[in-house]
Amino acid sequence: MSYVHHVERFHELPAFTFPPYADPTDLPDAGAVAWRLHCGPYPSDEDPESYWKRFTESVDLGKIRALVLASPWYDSEGGSGLCELIDLSARFTGLEALFLGDLEDEEAMISTIALDDLAELLGAFPGLRELAMRGGDGLRFPVTGHEGLRVLRVESGGLPSGAAAQIAAASLPSLERLELWLGDEDYGGGTTAEDLAPLLAGVGKPALRHLGIQNGPNQDELAAALASAPVVRGLTSLSLSMGTLGDEGAEALLTGQPLGHLRELDLSHHFLSQDMMLRVWTELEPQGVRVNLTARKEEEAERFPELGTGSYRYVAVGE
Repeated sequence: MSYVHHVERFHELPAFTFPPYADPTDLPDAGAVAWRLHCGPYPSDEDPESYWKRFTESVDLGKIRALVLASPWYDSEGGSGLCELIDLSARFTGLEALFLGDLEDEEAMISTIALDDLAELLGAFPGLRELAMRGGDGLRFPVTGHEGLRVLRVESGGLPSGAAAQIAAASLPSLERLELWLGDEDYGGGTTAEDLAPLLAGVGKPALRHLGIQNGPNQDELAAALASAPVVRGLTSLSLSMGTLGDEGAEALLTGQPLGHLRELDLSHHFLSQDMMLRVWTELEPQGVRVNLTARKEEEAERFPELGTGSYRYVAVGE
């Protein structure tokens, strides 16, 4: 299963790639689509500066609700289009949603997509409701607060622990959905339950209803922390998918605080035994919790036997 693909819908709008050399009369209404900006890599393609200039002159920026930045604004060379976007923030008066780094594996490995310090961006767009991003390298989130943000999603093969800690500590009073793909330590990850302590304690995000702590190499540790975390009490859905969850973590969830108030518990891409899967289902499904236990994985033998014997688990998205 591929977890990394081009955005087809964003902010409940169909994605539309602004075409090269487009006639403005052939373009859709500015508020009817999520505008995707992408320049091809070939010399015959339109250069990014001309493409951006033509876009800002052809489309009514004040009506745009959602924007998706692809290459070269985000790429494996560390490209970023935030400066240009921030410079025109006064014209993007209706912008509600922004996706950074919409690249597939064929264009750039997720671990090489460079992100940014997002404090200035969020300061320039106080009306932003949804922020999604793909990558992680260089991500910083030194944001003390943002009143409007309702959805925050970070798709990463290696989310820096410092960035995860900043997100956990940020005051986001309107945030309803938070998804963090933690990723592999070999690709810049390493987030621990301690890094997420303010989030787990339920501090700073009173409206949170969905929490995804996903794609982590230490899901058993995180599940144990969530088993007694105050944040869970206010949720309607929880995801520990895409990671290395095993019987130990599932046991912690089942013997911790009640989970019957959840509508959905997503544990897909896991390493649970058949007996534990049955136990999870039989204990939670009768309480009305919809449990996702698809994509069961088996531990694999060590790739480098000379370093020791044993087996290992793996996350869904790494490099």
